Amino acid sequence: MTDPHDRTRPHHGSHPSHGSNPSHGSHPRHGLDEVIHAPVRFSIVATLAAADKAEFAFVRDTVEVSDSVLSRQVATLEKAGYVAVTKGYVGKRPRTWLALTADGRAAFAAHCQALRAIAGDDA
Repeated sequence: MTDPHDRTRPHHGSHPSHGSNPSHGSHPRHGLDEVIHAPVRFSIVATLAAADKAEFAFVRDTVEVSDSVLSRQVATLEKAGYVAVTKGYVGKRPRTWLALTADGRAAFAAHCQALRAIAGDDA
């Protein structure tokens, strides 16, 4: 008979089953997007969610990161299909614009919903 108050770890091989695939359980944390969840990337996506597109410098200044940090994080978001990068000119000056893709907006919405569910605010 086991003690219901015993908090020791089970012996190897006696771990209780958590279903066939514990990585896809019902806890809302499973709805978090690993790409978006990093603080700088979350801040970038949140900034872009408020607009159709934003200039690189605006996002950099809003998120308070260096050009190189923003470039690396945007590259990760672009590779995931969440951000589109457009380069062009304003007069003779080169400019870079960033925009969330439809997939990026959907992923951000789902990520925010998961955060609200974890916090107990499903509204």
